[in-house]
Amino acid sequence: MVVEGLEHWNVREPGGERSYGVLRLRVRGGATGWGEGPPLTPAQVELLRQTVSGQPVHAYKVLHTRLTGHAGGAAVDMALLDCLGRISLAPVYQVLGGPTRNKVRALTDWSPEALAAGHRAFVVGLPEAEFPNPRARFVARVVERLESLQKEAGDEADFVLDGANRLPPGEAASIAAAMERLHLLFFDEPCALTNLAAARKLAEENVTPLGWGRHARRVAEIQDLLREQMIDVVRLDLARHGVTGLRAAAALAETYYVAVAPFHRGGPIATAAALHLAASLPNFFIQQTPGIGREARQARTELVGADLETAVDGYFRLPAGPGLGLKVNERALRRWTV
Repeated sequence: MVVEGLEHWNVREPGGERSYGVLRLRVRGGATGWGEGPPLTPAQVELLRQTVSGQPVHAYKVLHTRLTGHAGGAAVDMALLDCLGRISLAPVYQVLGGPTRNKVRALTDWSPEALAAGHRAFVVGLPEAEFPNPRARFVARVVERLESLQKEAGDEADFVLDGANRLPPGEAASIAAAMERLHLLFFDEPCALTNLAAARKLAEENVTPLGWGRHARRVAEIQDLLREQMIDVVRLDLARHGVTGLRAAAALAETYYVAVAPFHRGGPIATAAALHLAASLPNFFIQQTPGIGREARQARTELVGADLETAVDGYFRLPAGPGLGLKVNERALRRWTV
């Protein structure tokens, strides 16, 4: 079976500021597959169409290599796997050799609503800096905030501190040292990786686990971090690398006994792909999903005909049904097209 058609929509999510691109592949014989990635220009969509037209559905790894660096490569990867699952009458995680687990640990942005909704692991950002900002005062503010949230959330809650590449290495090291007694799941992107020597020093002098990779454009960029034992959690972006790219990174990380926690802040099609990916990885750790603002979450549920973001005691259930297990609402899709 070969690809014979490609359609793409740029959508803006109601109730939020998130935008993403939704892609549908049509396969000779009637099967379809859905994928998601960043918004695309008409020229980018046309290049995708030329690349995938006439290609066999099972060639998702070949096409992933050809589309390395293309903003739509991850969406094509998801859509091809969705097609394969639908044709095989099997969930994508079975196509990929899983499941390695029957539920997926959930991570989302902190809010009291998320705690009440069943989440038990949360991302917390850094406070706004005051300039000029003495390091000790800023570190104290970070610690005070985490201590307050831990008290509010209770003993069963875990936290990830999001550095978002904002900190200089010295300040990141001070915060990592102060966080040791709070037992974070990990400190995410504590500083930019422009100076590997400084990042290595940060990793060597602190026991707080470090997550890196959200801004990596190629899977190979994490190889030096793994070799130098500078990374505890691989955080590659699902919207950039797709299921196939994350699986390649996970295989590389597994040889160093390093866990994988894909970064994801897109829409519900990518959420479904993330859950199938998690079920196929032996070294999977935790899956981040967007915040659970009520209107935006209802919109995502309407778009794919399933609530993928309900957490029970901190875990997501695996999607049911063949492929990604979704039934995309095309009326909603077109209503939100921008």
